[in-house]
Amino acid sequence: MGIFQDLMGKIFQGAPAASAPPAPGATSDNASQPTPRAAPAAAPPAATIDIAAILDRMASESKQKLDWKHSIVDLMKLVGMDSGLNARRELAADLKYSGDTNDTAAMNVWLHTEVMNKLRENGGKVPQELLSRSTAIRTGRARPTSSA
Repeated sequence: MGIFQDLMGKIFQGAPAASAPPAPGATSDNASQPTPRAAPAAAPPAATIDIAAILDRMASESKQKLDWKHSIVDLMKLVGMDSGLNARRELAADLKYSGDTNDTAAMNVWLHTEVMNKLRENGGKVPQELLSRSTAIRTGRARPTSSA
């Protein structure tokens, strides 16, 4: 998941060291200890990372007023990524968006919700209101009923 992994990495790197999940394949400083077996890929990280706290802190330190809670463009800008249409289309492809990428309003709503859900699935603590868009919009099969 190329661009999503980049986005997630930029957010998770802002987590306090104590709550950040270990990097895949990471070992302790003591090289003489055996390397523990890796957990199955589907297992969530042991620690939960407070996504809202990290992004709120980043937003408070930003010179721009960015509405990361509602805008995929602002979320991408906040973490220092290209937020242009081509980058969002690449993110949509990465996350298996099945809707029309020319309908950027619907795609953006779907992307924001899907990113929040994927962050949660990967060990992030995300406020419920950022996870609960309509199922039709989340699956990329319908247009949003209100502008976002």
